[in-house]
Amino acid sequence: MKTVLTLSASFGDGHAAAARNLSEALESLSGEVRVEVFDLFESSYGAFHSMARKAYSKVIRLAPSLWGGLSTLRDRSALRDYAGFNVARLQRDLGHLLQDTQPDTVIVTHPLYTTLIRDLYRDHAEHPFRFISLVTDCGGLSAPWLEAAPTDVYFVVDSAAAGALRARGIRGEQIKTLGFPVSPQFCHRPELPLPAPGGENRCRLLCLIDSPGKKPGKALKRLLDHPEYHLTVVVGRNACLKAGLTERLRAHSDRVQVLGWTNQMPSLLRSHHLLIGPPNQTLIQEAIAAQCPMIVCQFGSGQKSASGRTLTELEIGAVAEKPAEVVERVKQACRREAKVWRRWRENLSKVSRPDAALRMAEVVLRECDHTSQNSGRAGLARGANQPVHEKAPGPGVSTHPTRPLLCDFHIHTSYSDGKLSVAEVIDFYGHRQFDCICITDHLADSRRLIGKLGKLSRLTLNPGQLPEYFETIERERRRAWRKYSMLVMTGLEFNKDGLTQKASAHLLGIDLQAPILDCLDLPETIDQIHAQGGLAVASHPHIMKSEWGKNTLYLWEHQERFAPLLDAWEIANRNNVFNPVSAKRLPYLANSDFHKPKHIYSWKTLVSCEKTPAAIKECIRKNERIAITLYREAESGLRQAGEPANVSWSSEEPSPNGAGMVSPLSPAA
Repeated sequence: MKTVLTLSASFGDGHAAAARNLSEALESLSGEVRVEVFDLFESSYGAFHSMARKAYSKVIRLAPSLWGGLSTLRDRSALRDYAGFNVARLQRDLGHLLQDTQPDTVIVTHPLYTTLIRDLYRDHAEHPFRFISLVTDCGGLSAPWLEAAPTDVYFVVDSAAAGALRARGIRGEQIKTLGFPVSPQFCHRPELPLPAPGGENRCRLLCLIDSPGKKPGKALKRLLDHPEYHLTVVVGRNACLKAGLTERLRAHSDRVQVLGWTNQMPSLLRSHHLLIGPPNQTLIQEAIAAQCPMIVCQFGSGQKSASGRTLTELEIGAVAEKPAEVVERVKQACRREAKVWRRWRENLSKVSRPDAALRMAEVVLRECDHTSQNSGRAGLARGANQPVHEKAPGPGVSTHPTRPLLCDFHIHTSYSDGKLSVAEVIDFYGHRQFDCICITDHLADSRRLIGKLGKLSRLTLNPGQLPEYFETIERERRRAWRKYSMLVMTGLEFNKDGLTQKASAHLLGIDLQAPILDCLDLPETIDQIHAQGGLAVASHPHIMKSEWGKNTLYLWEHQERFAPLLDAWEIANRNNVFNPVSAKRLPYLANSDFHKPKHIYSWKTLVSCEKTPAAIKECIRKNERIAITLYREAESGLRQAGEPANVSWSSEEPSPNGAGMVSPLSPAA
């Protein structure tokens, strides 16, 4: 098994995106590679890093010209003073990380890491791994990269950056000009080409709005004045902005679609004639990969950004400095049988490199082989307790664990009201050695008022997103098993919310194979879940005391009707323990109802069986060899195998450790 360690940062355009996309490409090319991505700025500096990142985002969004001046001052400073961080802590944590992971190849997307690694190995003849810089700068190199310590290989976006490296004395064979590493999903081309705008082909505009404001609103209003334009508006994770725009644009619903967060940007970019959005370098590189011309909105910036210069120099788009200019740029592109648009598309075809991440991944794998051939080099010793990562068997293969399986069957992502994306949830639980999780985003009943309001605010899944949701989890399921030996199930939390707590019910569908309509009654929904081989579980069925939230008591109030239909009831949800579920001797599960990272410290389920979805579900249905535990992490920050806390089992048979078991919770607990 080859190990690739990628060191990233959430400051600036492209660092984190490049690391994430290259990791995705590596895992798609080889099942024999373990990819670890770390942002040491975040892990080493915690709250200070969060504040700095938020400040950076606000400055970029609200005062881009101010950021330009700050960037100039920053670029003149030495790397050892970069961003005001105390680099001693960063270097210490980096040393521990390198010793723990023992990588074959290290990739850095931020220049400060090169200097830290050089200093760590100053007393060694050379570092015991191949060392790669992934430079996301376009049109040359920023001062920090010019000051960075040398590495074995350089991935650069364009010839200007390659020339700057050669001027520094870097040999040509070390420099790989491969483009910006966008997601490998951009490699999938549509079967039919997009026809040019004009005539019966209404001009399709993809508008990205990352924050509320008068100027983006004015630009949108001016575009709506032209009935020949069809608009898709994407607002990301801003739920309030989505709700407001959906209501304001309801009168134009025949030619306007408002979307929240989505992972379908490749297909959206390919199916639209123009992208209109902020000067975000990663966004522009994705547009280039999809060959979608872009109009960059630089309202009030006072100067052209690097992103704007990229568009104009390559003649693949335009810049709008005022809301009125947005419409003019669109008109310019579509005039005279879309002459300008055709020229932009032709130029894009010359510079588009949608397979950049895959080409980089091929180089990385070759570099890993180079490390294996030279494994006798001096390096840090592998710790005695460092685990050996074997190739994981497929999810259908029977595996007999030496410890109970740690499971969480109630997890929300950014598809509804969770803070993390599906991929981030997979890595979050995978690093903590969970054995099985189920992602269960909210799906509200569209027949009910609360369900309609929830959809407007992006607190629940939109039914139109269900195919994308299932596709995304399926892709991440394969990655989770390959990388962490962790089972991932697809699920939904069906929200049947009434005006009172006794009229409201939440139902978990666990291990679903296909979408289920949101507007079915509860018995019909349960039947659909069972028809797919899934589990139907009552979610937080009793009164919650430790967490704020509306109680959902309908299933409990009608347990005589639903107990024969349900596979299990949540006996514990996050920090709530429902003693009446134990008193009724109902089959049970314990889940975190995960929405954000701190929710991991909550009740979980332990299952003693083979590590397959079928075996786990059978234990739950029979309510045998099921236990609950309060999850806590070891001092290292991650759970050590075989260290559950406060375990209670659901049968009277001997436990795997030979200890006697007790009933889950006594009625008097």
